[in-house]
Amino acid sequence: MAAPVEPEPQPLSLELLPTDPLLLILSFLDYRDLRSCCCVSRRLNQLSSHDPLWKRHCKKYWLLSEAEKTRKNQSWKAIFISIYSDLGRYIQYYATLKKAWDDLERYLGQRCPRMIGSLKDSVQEEDLDAVEAQIGCKLPDDYRCSFRIHNGQKLVVPGLMGSMALSNHYRSEDLLDIDTAAGGFQQRLGLKQCLPLTFCIHTGLSQYMALESVEGRNKYEIFYQCPDQMARNPSAIDMFITGTSYLEWFTSYVNNVVTGGYPIIRDQIFRYVHDKECVATTGDITVSVSTSFLPELSSVHPPHYFFTYRIRIEMSKDALPEKACQLDSRYWRITNAKGDVEEVQGPGVVGEFPIISPGRVYEYTSCTTFSTTSGYMEGYYTFHCLYYKDKFFNVIIPRFHMVCPTFKVSTARMETNHNEYAMDEDEDSTDTDEYEDRRRVLDIPAPSGRCPRHT
Repeated sequence: MAAPVEPEPQPLSLELLPTDPLLLILSFLDYRDLRSCCCVSRRLNQLSSHDPLWKRHCKKYWLLSEAEKTRKNQSWKAIFISIYSDLGRYIQYYATLKKAWDDLERYLGQRCPRMIGSLKDSVQEEDLDAVEAQIGCKLPDDYRCSFRIHNGQKLVVPGLMGSMALSNHYRSEDLLDIDTAAGGFQQRLGLKQCLPLTFCIHTGLSQYMALESVEGRNKYEIFYQCPDQMARNPSAIDMFITGTSYLEWFTSYVNNVVTGGYPIIRDQIFRYVHDKECVATTGDITVSVSTSFLPELSSVHPPHYFFTYRIRIEMSKDALPEKACQLDSRYWRITNAKGDVEEVQGPGVVGEFPIISPGRVYEYTSCTTFSTTSGYMEGYYTFHCLYYKDKFFNVIIPRFHMVCPTFKVSTARMETNHNEYAMDEDEDSTDTDEYEDRRRVLDIPAPSGRCPRHT
């Protein structure tokens, strides 16, 4: 007798699954695949419209909250589709940029609310399209997306993109609105097809974004322009690179602000960078240092890299009252990237002889220059005790490094005979008078005072 023939197993179909496991599978799909399921069958069409499936996408891509959903009085799917119809081209950028803007507003709202008042409302797609038509270049989607959230800020002080102040120099950069940026679009040699992102009304300094890969720049690269002071060709412009894309440039800046990496001083954001290891404690006194590079006072050719540093001296609040002391002098050992060493010693700091007592903090700012792209400083302060006048002691200043940002030399310079230049990289000048001469070369208005050096 022949064995009974077993029926062939039917191929497994998703539609044969019970509803709950099928919904679980659908919950792992991206919004594009979820929408595609609507076209497969009637059952998948019904299940892919299950509203909780779209809640995850609304929160992931549009950062939509339950409260906002309630105010809109629509289903999650309807809200997703509605926002997508307006902002869909920015879906890979929107959540990251919106979070950055929200974090920045929340942080500044508590610390310098008047800066929040300078922010402009968003623009519409037609406004950005009009700018593209005006300048004849396409804007990157991450840049456009940011303007759909905030249209930069008014030209005010302080600027959203950070400040820097020395005794005779002040910079504060505004984030330009789209129309002002378009008005500054460059077609001249050296900055061809570059759009300004920021502007300082005091120095005229801007950060630019390259909209095309021309003159040695990468497309969407962000930089400070740096004219070659020794070139005969006015289009010889070097560049200090500050970002590879708008998204990276803006979000990294915001992260530095909201994490406290950039301090808030007198209601302004100061772009000092603090290395957490750059702290030294001697007895009850702690010294920490943060640094900043100033592109507007620097050049690649001739090599002149300008840095400022901010020093914080603090005595422990638990120290005994008799530990109170006064700073008498300072000693610096300054080393450039070639290993050349300069030693500086002098009375006080920035013309002052601060008294340090338990719980008290003293901060000051000074500056230095290098002819190499990096260098470091270290040293000590000499104090005397207020209760024991003849007792002196040294307090260590931790070694802190200063490094110039990545830069690109002008293509006009590379195409010119190098014999035109008299370039000397062996001398590392930190002389104040040379600094004054350098300001005139850079065409920066003469200051009312002088920047204290190595103080």
